[in-house]
Amino acid sequence: MQPEDMRAMLERQKRAHLADMMPDAAQRMDRLDRLAAMTGDNVEAICAAISADFGNRAKQETLLADIYTVQSGVAHARRHVRAWMKPRRVATALTMRPGHNRLSPQPLGVVGVVSPWNYPYDLAIGPTLAAFAAGNRVMLKPSEVTPRTSELIARLAEKYFKPEELFVVLGDAKTGQAFTELPFDHLIFTGSTPVGRLVAQAAAKNLTPVTLELGGKSPAILDASADMGRATASILHGKCFNAGQTCIAPDYVLAPREKVDGFVEAARGAVTRMYPTLANNADYTSIVSDRHYARLQGLLRDAEEKGAKTVALNPAGENFDPALRKIPPTLVLGATPDMKIMQEEIFGPLLPVIATQGLDEAIAFVNGRDRPLALYWFGEDGANRDRVLANTISGGVTINDTLMHFAQEEQPFGGVGPSGMGAYHGHWGFETCSKLKPVFVQSRFTGAGMLRPPYGATFDRLLSMLKRFS
Repeated sequence: MQPEDMRAMLERQKRAHLADMMPDAAQRMDRLDRLAAMTGDNVEAICAAISADFGNRAKQETLLADIYTVQSGVAHARRHVRAWMKPRRVATALTMRPGHNRLSPQPLGVVGVVSPWNYPYDLAIGPTLAAFAAGNRVMLKPSEVTPRTSELIARLAEKYFKPEELFVVLGDAKTGQAFTELPFDHLIFTGSTPVGRLVAQAAAKNLTPVTLELGGKSPAILDASADMGRATASILHGKCFNAGQTCIAPDYVLAPREKVDGFVEAARGAVTRMYPTLANNADYTSIVSDRHYARLQGLLRDAEEKGAKTVALNPAGENFDPALRKIPPTLVLGATPDMKIMQEEIFGPLLPVIATQGLDEAIAFVNGRDRPLALYWFGEDGANRDRVLANTISGGVTINDTLMHFAQEEQPFGGVGPSGMGAYHGHWGFETCSKLKPVFVQSRFTGAGMLRPPYGATFDRLLSMLKRFS
Protein backbone atom coordinates (compact mmCIF):
# COMPACT_ATOMS: atom_id res chain seq x y z
CA MET A 1 0.00 0.00 0.00
CA GLN A 2 1.36 3.40 -0.95
CA PRO A 3 1.89 6.11 1.70
CA GLU A 4 -0.69 8.40 0.09
CA ASP A 5 -3.29 5.61 0.24
CA MET A 6 -2.55 5.01 3.92
CA ARG A 7 -2.83 8.71 4.63
CA ALA A 8 -6.16 8.85 2.79
CA MET A 9 -7.51 5.97 4.88
CA LEU A 10 -6.32 7.66 8.06
CA GLU A 11 -8.16 10.83 7.07
CA ARG A 12 -11.26 8.75 6.30
CA GLN A 13 -11.13 7.18 9.76
CA LYS A 14 -10.56 10.56 11.40
CA ARG A 15 -13.61 12.00 9.65
CA ALA A 16 -15.65 9.04 10.88
CA HIS A 17 -14.38 9.66 14.41
CA LEU A 18 -15.31 13.35 14.26
CA ALA A 19 -18.81 12.35 13.21
CA ASP A 20 -19.14 10.06 16.24
CA MET A 21 -16.62 11.12 18.84
CA MET A 22 -18.09 9.30 21.82
CA PRO A 23 -19.43 5.86 20.82
CA ASP A 24 -21.80 4.55 23.44
CA ALA A 25 -21.38 1.25 25.27
CA ALA A 26 -23.60 -0.59 22.80
CA GLN A 27 -21.42 0.45 19.85
CA ARG A 28 -18.22 -0.56 21.64
CA MET A 29 -19.63 -3.90 22.70
CA ASP A 30 -20.82 -4.53 19.16
CA ARG A 31 -17.28 -4.05 17.87
CA LEU A 32 -15.94 -6.30 20.61
CA ASP A 33 -18.58 -8.91 19.72
CA ARG A 34 -17.49 -8.81 16.10
CA LEU A 35 -13.85 -9.27 17.15
CA ALA A 36 -14.95 -12.29 19.17
CA ALA A 37 -16.90 -13.66 16.19
CA MET A 38 -14.00 -12.98 13.83
CA THR A 39 -11.81 -15.06 16.13
CA GLY A 40 -14.23 -17.83 17.08
CA ASP A 41 -15.60 -18.38 13.58
CA ASN A 42 -12.14 -18.79 12.08
CA VAL A 43 -10.11 -20.76 14.61
CA GLU A 44 -9.06 -23.48 12.15
CA ALA A 45 -8.11 -20.99 9.46
CA ILE A 46 -6.04 -18.94 11.94
CA CYS A 47 -4.23 -22.04 13.24
CA ALA A 48 -3.52 -23.27 9.71
CA ALA A 49 -2.21 -19.89 8.51
CA ILE A 50 0.12 -19.47 11.49
CA SER A 51 1.46 -23.03 11.18
CA ALA A 52 2.07 -22.54 7.46
CA ASP A 53 3.95 -19.31 8.14
CA PHE A 54 6.21 -20.98 10.72
CA GLY A 55 6.70 -24.21 8.77
CA ASN A 56 5.24 -25.95 11.81
CA ARG A 57 3.58 -24.27 14.76
CA ALA A 58 2.01 -26.47 17.41
CA LYS A 59 -1.75 -25.98 17.09
CA GLN A 60 -2.18 -26.09 20.85
CA GLU A 61 0.23 -23.16 21.22
CA THR A 62 -1.84 -21.14 18.77
CA LEU A 63 -5.07 -22.09 20.54
CA LEU A 64 -3.63 -20.94 23.87
CA ALA A 65 -1.46 -17.97 22.98
CA ASP A 66 -3.30 -16.48 19.97
CA ILE A 67 -6.92 -17.60 20.25
CA TYR A 68 -7.63 -17.94 23.97
CA THR A 69 -5.81 -14.72 24.88
CA VAL A 70 -7.92 -12.73 22.42
CA GLN A 71 -11.16 -14.37 23.52
CA SER A 72 -10.30 -13.84 27.19
CA GLY A 73 -9.38 -10.21 26.57
CA VAL A 74 -12.61 -9.52 24.67
CA ALA A 75 -14.72 -11.19 27.39
CA HIS A 76 -12.98 -9.16 30.10
CA ALA A 77 -13.46 -5.89 28.21
CA ARG A 78 -17.15 -6.65 27.59
CA ARG A 79 -17.71 -7.24 31.31
CA HIS A 80 -16.13 -3.97 32.32
CA VAL A 81 -16.40 -1.46 29.47
CA ARG A 82 -19.58 0.23 30.81
CA ALA A 83 -17.88 0.92 34.12
CA TRP A 84 -14.62 2.03 32.48
CA MET A 85 -16.50 4.59 30.35
CA LYS A 86 -18.19 6.38 33.23
CA PRO A 87 -16.88 9.77 34.35
CA ARG A 88 -15.18 9.43 37.74
CA ARG A 89 -15.55 11.77 40.66
CA VAL A 90 -12.16 12.70 42.05
CA ALA A 91 -11.24 14.58 45.21
CA THR A 92 -11.63 18.37 45.26
CA ALA A 93 -9.51 20.62 47.47
CA LEU A 94 -11.41 22.27 50.30
CA THR A 95 -10.51 25.69 48.92
CA MET A 96 -12.16 24.85 45.56
CA ARG A 97 -15.49 23.68 46.99
CA PRO A 98 -18.43 23.63 46.47
CA GLY A 99 -17.14 23.09 42.94
CA HIS A 100 -16.13 19.53 42.12
CA ASN A 101 -13.75 17.56 39.92
CA ARG A 102 -14.40 14.67 37.59
CA LEU A 103 -12.29 12.67 35.15
CA SER A 104 -13.92 11.82 31.82
CA PRO A 105 -12.43 9.06 29.62
CA GLN A 106 -12.65 10.12 25.98
CA PRO A 107 -11.62 8.20 22.82
CA LEU A 108 -8.44 9.52 21.24
CA GLY A 109 -9.58 8.98 17.66
CA VAL A 110 -7.53 6.68 15.43
CA VAL A 111 -5.05 4.22 16.95
CA GLY A 112 -2.28 2.73 14.80
CA VAL A 113 -1.15 -0.79 15.67
CA VAL A 114 2.08 -2.38 14.39
CA SER A 115 2.20 -6.06 15.32
CA PRO A 116 5.01 -8.66 15.16
CA TRP A 117 5.27 -12.16 13.74
CA ASN A 118 5.80 -14.32 16.82
CA TYR A 119 2.16 -14.31 17.99
CA PRO A 120 0.74 -12.83 14.84
CA TYR A 121 -2.95 -12.95 15.71
CA ASP A 122 -2.93 -12.11 19.42
CA LEU A 123 -0.46 -9.24 19.17
CA ALA A 124 -2.47 -7.72 16.32
CA ILE A 125 -5.92 -8.13 17.84
CA GLY A 126 -5.04 -7.60 21.53
CA PRO A 127 -4.19 -3.90 21.08
CA THR A 128 -7.12 -3.57 18.67
CA LEU A 129 -9.62 -4.74 21.26
CA ALA A 130 -8.20 -2.23 23.76
CA ALA A 131 -8.65 0.55 21.22
CA PHE A 132 -12.22 -0.59 20.46
CA ALA A 133 -13.14 -0.73 24.15
CA ALA A 134 -11.95 2.86 24.46
CA GLY A 135 -14.12 3.90 21.47
CA ASN A 136 -11.43 4.37 18.83
CA ARG A 137 -10.93 3.36 15.20
CA VAL A 138 -7.91 1.25 14.27
CA MET A 139 -5.42 0.97 11.42
CA LEU A 140 -3.35 -2.20 11.73
CA LYS A 141 -0.02 -3.09 10.10
CA PRO A 142 0.71 -6.81 10.73
CA SER A 143 4.10 -8.38 10.11
CA GLU A 144 5.30 -9.29 6.63
CA VAL A 145 7.28 -12.20 8.15
CA THR A 146 4.00 -14.13 8.57
CA PRO A 147 2.29 -13.22 5.27
CA ARG A 148 -0.44 -15.88 5.30
CA THR A 149 -1.65 -14.81 8.71
CA SER A 150 -1.46 -11.13 7.82
CA GLU A 151 -3.44 -11.68 4.64
CA LEU A 152 -6.02 -13.70 6.58
CA ILE A 153 -6.40 -10.92 9.15
CA ALA A 154 -6.91 -8.42 6.32
CA ARG A 155 -9.63 -10.57 4.73
CA LEU A 156 -11.39 -11.14 8.04
CA ALA A 157 -11.25 -7.46 8.96
CA GLU A 158 -12.88 -6.60 5.64
CA LYS A 159 -15.60 -9.19 6.31
CA TYR A 160 -16.45 -8.23 9.90
CA PHE A 161 -15.75 -4.47 9.97
CA LYS A 162 -16.18 -1.34 7.92
CA PRO A 163 -12.91 0.26 6.77
CA GLU A 164 -13.74 3.26 8.95
CA GLU A 165 -13.66 0.96 11.99
CA LEU A 166 -10.72 -1.38 11.28
CA PHE A 167 -8.42 -1.30 8.29
CA VAL A 168 -5.43 -3.60 7.71
CA VAL A 169 -2.38 -2.38 5.80
CA LEU A 170 -0.28 -5.09 4.14
CA GLY A 171 3.27 -4.55 3.00
CA ASP A 172 6.97 -4.91 3.72
CA ALA A 173 9.24 -3.13 6.18
CA LYS A 174 9.28 -0.01 3.98
CA THR A 175 5.47 0.10 4.18
CA GLY A 176 5.74 -0.35 7.93
CA GLN A 177 8.12 2.59 8.19
CA ALA A 178 5.73 4.82 6.25
CA PHE A 179 2.88 3.59 8.48
CA THR A 180 4.67 4.71 11.66
CA GLU A 181 5.16 8.19 10.18
CA LEU A 182 1.40 8.78 9.91
CA PRO A 183 -0.15 11.25 12.39
CA PHE A 184 -2.14 8.78 14.46
CA ASP A 185 -3.72 9.81 17.72
CA HIS A 186 -1.81 6.96 19.39
CA LEU A 187 0.56 4.28 18.09
CA ILE A 188 1.07 0.85 19.65
CA PHE A 189 4.15 -1.04 18.47
CA THR A 190 5.22 -4.53 19.49
CA GLY A 191 8.65 -5.70 18.33
CA SER A 192 12.36 -5.48 18.95
CA THR A 193 14.11 -2.73 20.87
CA PRO A 194 16.21 -1.52 17.86
CA VAL A 195 13.10 -1.17 15.70
CA GLY A 196 11.24 0.37 18.62
CA ARG A 197 13.78 3.20 18.70
CA LEU A 198 13.09 3.92 15.02
CA VAL A 199 9.33 3.81 15.59
CA ALA A 200 9.62 6.30 18.45
CA GLN A 201 11.66 8.64 16.25
CA ALA A 202 9.13 8.40 13.41
CA ALA A 203 6.19 9.03 15.74
CA ALA A 204 7.97 11.98 17.36
CA LYS A 205 7.80 13.90 14.06
CA ASN A 206 4.03 14.14 14.60
CA LEU A 207 4.18 14.19 18.42
CA THR A 208 2.23 10.94 18.25
CA PRO A 209 2.19 9.28 21.69
CA VAL A 210 3.46 5.71 21.60
CA THR A 211 3.14 2.50 23.53
CA LEU A 212 6.22 0.39 22.85
CA GLU A 213 6.08 -3.29 23.77
CA LEU A 214 9.66 -4.39 23.19
CA GLY A 215 11.77 -7.21 24.55
CA GLY A 216 15.30 -7.71 25.77
CA LYS A 217 17.00 -10.30 27.90
CA SER A 218 14.62 -11.54 30.58
CA PRO A 219 16.40 -13.40 33.41
CA ALA A 220 15.27 -16.43 35.36
CA ILE A 221 16.83 -16.41 38.84
CA LEU A 222 17.12 -19.81 40.47
CA ASP A 223 17.33 -19.31 44.23
CA ALA A 224 19.17 -21.72 46.48
CA SER A 225 15.79 -22.52 48.06
CA ALA A 226 14.13 -23.47 44.76
CA ASP A 227 12.49 -26.83 44.09
CA MET A 228 14.83 -27.88 41.27
CA GLY A 229 12.38 -30.12 39.43
CA ARG A 230 9.50 -27.67 39.50
CA ALA A 231 11.64 -24.65 38.66
CA THR A 232 13.47 -26.30 35.78
CA ALA A 233 10.26 -27.64 34.26
CA SER A 234 8.78 -24.13 34.29
CA ILE A 235 11.90 -22.51 32.85
CA LEU A 236 12.22 -25.05 30.03
CA HIS A 237 8.52 -24.77 29.20
CA GLY A 238 8.87 -20.99 28.98
CA LYS A 239 11.92 -21.37 26.76
CA CYS A 240 10.46 -24.08 24.49
CA PHE A 241 6.96 -22.63 24.08
CA ASN A 242 6.81 -21.38 20.48
CA ALA A 243 10.45 -22.55 20.27
CA GLY A 244 11.48 -19.62 22.44
CA GLN A 245 10.12 -17.06 19.98
CA THR A 246 8.44 -15.11 22.75
CA CYS A 247 9.31 -11.60 23.94
CA ILE A 248 8.96 -12.68 27.58
CA ALA A 249 10.71 -16.06 27.24
CA PRO A 250 13.43 -16.60 29.86
CA ASP A 251 16.53 -15.43 28.02
CA TYR A 252 19.13 -16.73 30.49
CA VAL A 253 19.30 -18.46 33.87
CA LEU A 254 21.21 -17.26 36.92
CA ALA A 255 21.85 -20.27 39.15
CA PRO A 256 23.97 -20.82 42.26
CA ARG A 257 27.24 -22.42 41.15
CA GLU A 258 26.55 -25.59 43.11
CA LYS A 259 23.14 -25.93 41.42
CA VAL A 260 24.25 -25.75 37.78
CA ASP A 261 24.90 -29.49 37.29
CA GLY A 262 21.55 -30.32 38.87
CA PHE A 263 19.85 -27.81 36.61
CA VAL A 264 21.38 -29.41 33.50
CA GLU A 265 20.16 -32.86 34.51
CA ALA A 266 16.72 -31.57 35.44
CA ALA A 267 16.54 -29.79 32.09
CA ARG A 268 17.23 -33.06 30.27
CA GLY A 269 14.35 -34.67 32.11
CA ALA A 270 11.99 -31.74 31.52
CA VAL A 271 12.59 -31.73 27.75
CA THR A 272 12.27 -35.52 27.56
CA ARG A 273 8.86 -35.36 29.24
CA MET A 274 7.61 -32.60 26.97
CA TYR A 275 9.20 -33.74 23.70
CA PRO A 276 10.31 -37.40 23.53
CA THR A 277 11.16 -36.57 19.92
CA LEU A 278 11.71 -33.20 18.29
CA ALA A 279 12.39 -33.29 14.56
CA ASN A 280 8.99 -34.50 13.38
CA ASN A 281 7.04 -33.74 16.53
CA ALA A 282 4.09 -31.46 15.76
CA ASP A 283 4.20 -30.18 19.35
CA TYR A 284 7.62 -28.60 18.77
CA THR A 285 7.46 -25.38 16.76
CA SER A 286 9.83 -24.45 13.95
CA ILE A 287 11.89 -21.27 13.70
CA VAL A 288 9.89 -18.80 11.66
CA SER A 289 12.31 -18.13 8.79
CA ASP A 290 15.64 -19.11 7.26
CA ARG A 291 17.10 -15.79 8.37
CA HIS A 292 16.18 -16.32 12.02
CA TYR A 293 17.32 -19.96 11.86
CA ALA A 294 20.73 -18.86 10.53
CA ARG A 295 20.94 -16.14 13.19
CA LEU A 296 20.41 -18.68 15.99
CA GLN A 297 23.00 -21.04 14.53
CA GLY A 298 25.38 -18.10 14.43
CA LEU A 299 24.80 -17.35 18.11
CA LEU A 300 25.71 -20.94 18.99
CA ARG A 301 28.85 -20.90 16.86
CA ASP A 302 30.00 -17.61 18.35
CA ALA A 303 29.48 -18.91 21.90
CA GLU A 304 31.36 -22.13 21.21
CA GLU A 305 34.24 -20.28 19.54
CA LYS A 306 34.55 -18.06 22.62
CA GLY A 307 34.72 -20.99 25.01
CA ALA A 308 31.17 -21.87 25.99
CA LYS A 309 30.03 -25.46 26.32
CA THR A 310 26.73 -26.22 24.57
CA VAL A 311 24.43 -29.04 25.68
CA ALA A 312 21.76 -30.02 23.15
CA LEU A 313 18.70 -31.47 24.88
CA ASN A 314 17.82 -33.99 22.18
CA PRO A 315 16.14 -36.97 23.87
CA ALA A 316 15.98 -39.20 20.79
CA GLY A 317 19.42 -38.24 19.48
CA GLU A 318 17.91 -37.13 16.18
CA ASN A 319 19.54 -35.45 13.24
CA PHE A 320 17.78 -32.29 12.10
CA ASP A 321 17.08 -31.42 8.48
CA PRO A 322 17.81 -27.69 8.15
CA ALA A 323 14.77 -27.43 5.88
CA LEU A 324 12.58 -28.08 8.96
CA ARG A 325 14.13 -25.06 10.71
CA LYS A 326 14.06 -26.85 14.07
CA ILE A 327 16.77 -26.44 16.69
CA PRO A 328 16.82 -28.67 19.79
CA PRO A 329 16.62 -26.86 23.13
CA THR A 330 20.24 -26.08 23.89
CA LEU A 331 21.89 -24.99 27.14
CA VAL A 332 24.92 -22.71 26.85
CA LEU A 333 27.21 -23.16 29.85
CA GLY A 334 29.97 -20.71 30.67
CA ALA A 335 28.47 -17.87 28.63
CA THR A 336 30.34 -14.58 29.02
CA PRO A 337 29.34 -10.97 28.31
CA ASP A 338 31.47 -10.77 25.14
CA MET A 339 29.39 -13.49 23.45
CA LYS A 340 26.63 -12.37 21.09
CA ILE A 341 24.19 -14.69 22.85
CA MET A 342 24.55 -12.49 25.94
CA GLN A 343 24.26 -9.26 23.99
CA GLU A 344 21.19 -9.91 21.83
CA GLU A 345 17.69 -11.04 22.62
CA ILE A 346 17.84 -14.73 21.69
CA PHE A 347 14.27 -15.37 20.48
CA GLY A 348 14.86 -19.09 20.11
CA PRO A 349 15.33 -22.31 22.13
CA LEU A 350 18.87 -21.46 23.34
CA LEU A 351 19.37 -20.91 27.05
CA PRO A 352 22.59 -19.58 28.61
CA VAL A 353 23.16 -20.70 32.21
CA ILE A 354 25.27 -18.33 34.33
CA ALA A 355 26.77 -19.60 37.58
CA THR A 356 26.60 -17.08 40.46
CA GLN A 357 28.02 -16.85 43.95
CA GLY A 358 25.01 -15.81 46.01
CA LEU A 359 21.95 -13.68 45.45
CA ASP A 360 23.81 -10.35 45.53
CA GLU A 361 25.80 -11.37 42.46
CA ALA A 362 22.64 -12.40 40.63
CA ILE A 363 20.97 -9.08 41.41
CA ALA A 364 24.05 -7.15 40.32
CA PHE A 365 24.16 -9.14 37.07
CA VAL A 366 20.57 -8.16 36.25
CA ASN A 367 21.10 -4.53 37.21
CA GLY A 368 24.25 -4.30 35.11
CA ARG A 369 22.15 -4.71 31.96
CA ASP A 370 19.17 -3.07 30.29
CA ARG A 371 15.96 -3.37 32.27
CA PRO A 372 14.19 -6.51 31.04
CA LEU A 373 10.61 -6.99 29.92
CA ALA A 374 10.16 -9.91 32.34
CA LEU A 375 11.91 -11.36 35.35
CA TYR A 376 11.37 -14.82 36.85
CA TRP A 377 12.34 -15.89 40.35
CA PHE A 378 12.16 -19.44 41.67
CA GLY A 379 12.42 -20.35 45.31
CA GLU A 380 10.72 -20.74 48.68
CA ASP A 381 12.72 -18.17 50.67
CA GLY A 382 10.38 -15.20 51.06
CA ALA A 383 13.14 -12.85 52.21
CA ASN A 384 15.22 -13.57 49.10
CA ARG A 385 12.16 -13.17 46.89
CA ASP A 386 11.45 -9.77 48.39
CA ARG A 387 15.09 -8.71 47.97
CA VAL A 388 14.90 -9.48 44.27
CA LEU A 389 11.58 -7.68 43.85
CA ALA A 390 12.84 -4.61 45.72
CA ASN A 391 16.25 -4.40 44.08
CA THR A 392 15.52 -5.09 40.40
CA ILE A 393 13.34 -3.26 37.88
CA SER A 394 11.53 -5.09 35.08
CA GLY A 395 8.38 -4.81 33.03
CA GLY A 396 6.70 -7.64 34.92
CA VAL A 397 7.46 -10.58 37.19
CA THR A 398 6.23 -14.14 37.58
CA ILE A 399 7.22 -15.98 40.74
CA ASN A 400 7.78 -19.75 40.50
CA ASP A 401 6.65 -19.95 36.89
CA THR A 402 7.25 -18.27 33.54
CA LEU A 403 5.11 -16.31 31.05
CA MET A 404 1.98 -16.25 33.22
CA HIS A 405 1.98 -12.56 34.12
CA PHE A 406 1.18 -11.83 30.46
CA ALA A 407 -2.18 -13.57 30.78
CA GLN A 408 -3.47 -11.41 33.65
CA GLU A 409 -6.18 -9.06 32.39
CA GLU A 410 -6.35 -7.43 35.81
CA GLN A 411 -2.68 -6.41 35.58
CA PRO A 412 -0.93 -4.06 33.13
CA PHE A 413 1.50 -5.56 30.63
CA GLY A 414 4.40 -3.44 29.47
CA GLY A 415 8.11 -2.83 29.59
CA VAL A 416 10.39 -0.30 31.22
CA GLY A 417 13.26 1.62 29.65
CA PRO A 418 14.76 -0.31 26.72
CA SER A 419 12.11 -3.04 27.11
CA GLY A 420 9.30 -0.62 26.39
CA MET A 421 7.07 2.17 27.59
CA GLY A 422 3.38 2.27 28.41
CA ALA A 423 1.12 -0.70 29.03
CA TYR A 424 -2.06 -2.38 27.92
CA HIS A 425 -4.34 -5.35 28.83
CA GLY A 426 -7.63 -4.87 30.60
CA HIS A 427 -8.31 -1.46 32.12
CA TRP A 428 -4.77 -0.33 31.31
CA GLY A 429 -5.39 -0.88 27.61
CA PHE A 430 -8.58 1.16 27.87
CA GLU A 431 -6.75 4.03 29.57
CA THR A 432 -3.81 3.87 27.14
CA CYS A 433 -6.25 4.44 24.27
CA SER A 434 -8.26 7.14 26.08
CA LYS A 435 -7.74 10.75 27.03
CA LEU A 436 -8.59 11.00 30.74
CA LYS A 437 -9.93 14.52 30.52
CA PRO A 438 -9.98 16.46 33.81
CA VAL A 439 -13.14 18.55 34.23
CA PHE A 440 -13.77 21.07 37.02
CA VAL A 441 -17.41 22.00 37.55
CA GLN A 442 -17.75 25.36 39.24
CA SER A 443 -20.59 26.00 41.68
CA ARG A 444 -22.84 29.04 41.38
CA PHE A 445 -22.02 29.66 45.06
CA THR A 446 -18.33 30.39 44.49
CA GLY A 447 -16.12 33.10 45.86
CA ALA A 448 -13.83 32.98 42.84
CA GLY A 449 -15.07 36.39 41.71
CA MET A 450 -13.23 37.96 44.66
CA LEU A 451 -9.93 36.88 43.07
CA ARG A 452 -10.57 39.03 39.99
CA PRO A 453 -9.42 42.59 39.40
CA PRO A 454 -9.47 45.20 40.64
CA TYR A 455 -7.05 43.80 43.21
CA GLY A 456 -6.89 45.16 46.74
CA ALA A 457 -7.37 44.26 50.38
CA THR A 458 -10.15 41.75 49.67
CA PHE A 459 -7.88 39.82 47.30
CA ASP A 460 -5.05 39.82 49.85
CA ARG A 461 -7.28 38.52 52.65
CA LEU A 462 -8.76 35.78 50.43
CA LEU A 463 -5.35 34.68 49.16
CA SER A 464 -4.06 34.51 52.74
CA MET A 465 -7.05 32.36 53.71
CA LEU A 466 -6.48 30.02 50.73
CA LYS A 467 -2.87 29.54 51.78
CA ARG A 468 -3.94 28.58 55.32
CA PHE A 469 -6.43 25.96 54.10
CA SER A 470 -4.29 24.49 51.29
